[in-house]
Amino acid sequence: MDDPGEALTDDGLIGGRLRLLQPARGHRAGHDAVLLAASVPESARRAVDLGAGVGTAGLAVALRLPQAGVTLVEIDPALAELAARNAARQQPDMAGRVRVVAADVALLARPAGPAEPAPAGADLVLMNPPFNDPARHRRSPSAGRARAHSAEDGELEIWLRAADRLLEPGGALRLIHRPEALATLLELLGRRAGAITIRPVHPRPDAPAIRVLVGAVKGRRTPPALLPALVLADAQGRPTPQAERVLRGGEGIGEG
Repeated sequence: MDDPGEALTDDGLIGGRLRLLQPARGHRAGHDAVLLAASVPESARRAVDLGAGVGTAGLAVALRLPQAGVTLVEIDPALAELAARNAARQQPDMAGRVRVVAADVALLARPAGPAEPAPAGADLVLMNPPFNDPARHRRSPSAGRARAHSAEDGELEIWLRAADRLLEPGGALRLIHRPEALATLLELLGRRAGAITIRPVHPRPDAPAIRVLVGAVKGRRTPPALLPALVLADAQGRPTPQAERVLRGGEGIGEG
């Protein structure tokens, strides 16, 4: 969020049950964050959302899992402030179980970083990391928007290392990314986790996947599994029943 005085919009997601103040311009909350939150297992109780922005994915987790505490980590102080405001304005108020930390992901669970979130203190880490490699895509001239949309593979490894430091043994990781990043993800995750799951997300039944929901378990060594795909719309462009249950109803997608 480049200008602290930038205009805000008040938007509703998940059938209007999640209300978000967010900048009118730049990176906007959308389906990716809701899908990511829907992939979180119901057993999660101590979740950390990396690169939380205005809090969309983490707050969606808190909405679906009323027993879960969530820490939102965002490097941009203005967006972190909006995330805290968004937590307090939900019905019911989530501020008592949602913490916001303005910090660089690379510093988390390190001596030079913030005290919270603590090393090995989370049973779940979720992330919607920057998607577009600047070597393959033209970067936005806006620093904040470029940071939200682009990252080299090396930055992805920084995020995954941070998740590894934050997770307790047996803790779960959930992330959403582009299908073309799968090879990199499998290589990086395989160094520190297992039980990797991959769920393709298709816009229509006859279209290639546009996203993958990826899960992993710290310290596990079981082989990867390809899960049933999520299809967002039918051939006529109408939302599928499963997509409606997830995106408007706030339901989980299922284990994995």
